[in-house]
Amino acid sequence: MTDSRQAELGRVGIWTFAYEGQPAGRVRESAAEMEELGYGAIWYGEAFGRDTVGQAWLLLSATQRIVVASGISNIAFREPIATATATRALGEAFPGRYVLGLGGHRVDDTVRELDGYPVPARGRAVTTMRAYLQAMDAVPAHGPIADPAPRRVLAALGPKMLQLAAEHTWGAHPYFVSTEHTEQARRIMGPSAFLAVEQAVVLDTNLSRARQVATSHVAGYLSVPHQEANIRRLGFNDDDIVGGPSHRLVDAIVAYGEAEAIRRRVQEHLDAGADHVCLQVLTADTSYLPEHEWRELASALLPHHTA
Repeated sequence: MTDSRQAELGRVGIWTFAYEGQPAGRVRESAAEMEELGYGAIWYGEAFGRDTVGQAWLLLSATQRIVVASGISNIAFREPIATATATRALGEAFPGRYVLGLGGHRVDDTVRELDGYPVPARGRAVTTMRAYLQAMDAVPAHGPIADPAPRRVLAALGPKMLQLAAEHTWGAHPYFVSTEHTEQARRIMGPSAFLAVEQAVVLDTNLSRARQVATSHVAGYLSVPHQEANIRRLGFNDDDIVGGPSHRLVDAIVAYGEAEAIRRRVQEHLDAGADHVCLQVLTADTSYLPEHEWRELASALLPHHTA
């Protein structure tokens, strides 16, 4: 992979849901520290608390250099015009520092409710995403234009979405994947598309306790249809899925143990073709802000870390 892409986000970032449950002042302090620790990017989810645009403004305004990336902004939650105009504003205010990650399904039929949000059901994901991107591009600009324009990536797992990501955006942001998926994604997208992979980790030298946290994480995603489908594409079957995740599946999805084990998994993703790996630290207490773990991982994984 080219050095220019790696220089922008670095090889390693963090990925977290934890900021959604924290007060704004606490988020500002933590984000500033992540920048000083040397992480290349902060990736954040959109599920339980702040909307993706508000969270981006909060993180970007609290930092000076680090890239802030939505991982992901759910296209089911807002119209293309809202996403396009908000992205332009973020790009103008924080040049080169905002990456828009897009994902989720948006169709007109069989809508169900999840935590009060309308969540469109499965179906036509690639067609829907292509139309959403085209609708964003068609929104006229009546104000300042960001230069450079904010980059976009897709939460791509399957071959068709990976191809769309390579052809119509900067690249892909796969979530809940193995190093084998990273190798497949690079082969499908070709050498020039950007590939930023989420990697779940448990930093705990008590392997039994760490595996318990990892197993709980994996089990929670097996009820998500598109995640189960991707797991099966990777060669896992009922023996790995039904009745709870197998050790083989847990070990493929989550890196756990001491920092060196996590460093090896990051390197495996990079060797398989990833440009950037963002680490999601898992803990038994989901309300916990894992700053201690982020500091320890920075010491082990970031070459220019000096704290």
